[in-house]
Amino acid sequence: MDKRKILLLGGTGAMGTHLTSILACEGNDILVTSRRRRESALPNVRYIPGNARDEKFIANLISEKFDVIVDFMVYSTPVFQARHKLFLEHCKHYVYLSSARVYADSCGRPISENSPRLLDVSDDKEYLKTDDYALSKARQEDILRASGKCNYTIIRPYITYSETRLQLGVLEKEDWLQRALKGGTIVFSKDIAHRKTTLTYGFDVARGIAAIAGREEAFGEAFHITVNESMEWIDVLNAYLDSINEHTGFRPKVLLTEISQNMRIGKYQVIYDRYFDRVFDNSKIGQFIDVNSFTPIKEGVSECVKDFLKSPSFLRISPHMEALRDRTCREFSSMSGFTLGQYIKYLIFRTIYPKNRL
Repeated sequence: MDKRKILLLGGTGAMGTHLTSILACEGNDILVTSRRRRESALPNVRYIPGNARDEKFIANLISEKFDVIVDFMVYSTPVFQARHKLFLEHCKHYVYLSSARVYADSCGRPISENSPRLLDVSDDKEYLKTDDYALSKARQEDILRASGKCNYTIIRPYITYSETRLQLGVLEKEDWLQRALKGGTIVFSKDIAHRKTTLTYGFDVARGIAAIAGREEAFGEAFHITVNESMEWIDVLNAYLDSINEHTGFRPKVLLTEISQNMRIGKYQVIYDRYFDRVFDNSKIGQFIDVNSFTPIKEGVSECVKDFLKSPSFLRISPHMEALRDRTCREFSSMSGFTLGQYIKYLIFRTIYPKNRL
């Protein structure tokens, strides 16, 4: 394969880091945007510090044409409307990262790329007034389809995990794993626990993206990239617990509430995704990569937990949500993971703030 010039916008996450390595090992010249300065261990990878949401930064960056642009950024629909032509005109192939959250409830049937989207079938007028993630991604897909260009491909990943990202339902690792490692109780919910889901290793999603990058057969098409498996969230939780127990010698405590506590701050993600049984037909991307080679969920989760526990690193905890969890469990968190200001807020929420206001 000839050397290609490839730009990854926001390519430092669970999928982007693996995609960078894969494409670099193929001999391509890779540019990756990053909010902070990074050094590359590979001579054909260069990190460009800057805000990929900034119009001037992007216009300057893509003043020369690229063979492929892979876009991991999250935009509001008006911003994407204003910017999509710039992307399409400055590369041979634009790969847009949408989301499998665009799909409506398939009622347990395997989801194909032609399955109905929420944007097209929802009758929730209040929801449709929003630019919720699932709706904005679908609207931006439509913008690409109406562009008059065909040099784009839509990728709809579902829940991905990696050595740095481990989700449980709607909870990020800061919301459950950090609590567990501090000796606290993991708070999960029954309304999500028995819904079917799938989790795909970020490396495998990256392999799928690399397989279609620059391929004219993929132009104008949409693909989701998932493993063959699906399982209930309670089984995912137990896989996490087994792995933590194996690598640390203790099994964290769990409390199952009736309803997800995230209904108060992120209800649409709960109602219009995690309440659905998500089972996927991945035969379409199977035309480009052997999906049977994707990492089994329990095996991949265990390895990523093991790797993460070697040097745990967390983002900041939400004082509000941690106080709510601790009230539910009748526990108190230490200051670990908080700044002084955040911990003061946590203590106020935990001890003074009315429970019905949390």
